Amino acid sequence: MGIRGVLSDWVEVLSGVPQRSVLGPLLFLIYVNDLEFGIDNWILKFADDTKIFTRITDDNDWHSLQDDLSKLTTWSEKWQMLFNTSKCKVMHIGTSQKKYPYYMSNQQLEDVTQEKDLGILISNNLKVSQQCQSARSKATRILGIINRTIVFRHPDIMLRL
Repeated sequence: MGIRGVLSDWVEVLSGVPQRSVLGPLLFLIYVNDLEFGIDNWILKFADDTKIFTRITDDNDWHSLQDDLSKLTTWSEKWQMLFNTSKCKVMHIGTSQKKYPYYMSNQQLEDVTQEKDLGILISNNLKVSQQCQSARSKATRILGIINRTIVFRHPDIMLRL
């Protein structure tokens, strides 16, 4: 059994899906479709990124979230699609709550105060100041490049840049 290649030759595939194949994204979505079954808390999936969250008010909420993390770990082991726990993070939103530790595959997840998600910098106080500062720095760098490299500065060209 093989997958027809771009150069019209056959490639034997023993497991998985060849990268950059047309069916790859669809097969991946079918594969992870049941990921959230049995999960009690909120879960969001986007491509190969998964977020699980809830409001923690007491130990019962913490246990519920940790149980869901254990269920996700069990699912990933069952389907041989392990989470990269070094990339899994915990963010406690707000300042008044107790900061519980969370674990996946017997590894404590890193607790962060800010994280970039889909190009947006999210902080645990939900203020946008870090995102604005990051956007301003990026715009300043780009304007510097334009200023150093563009010789003909017609207003229409500068506006498009």
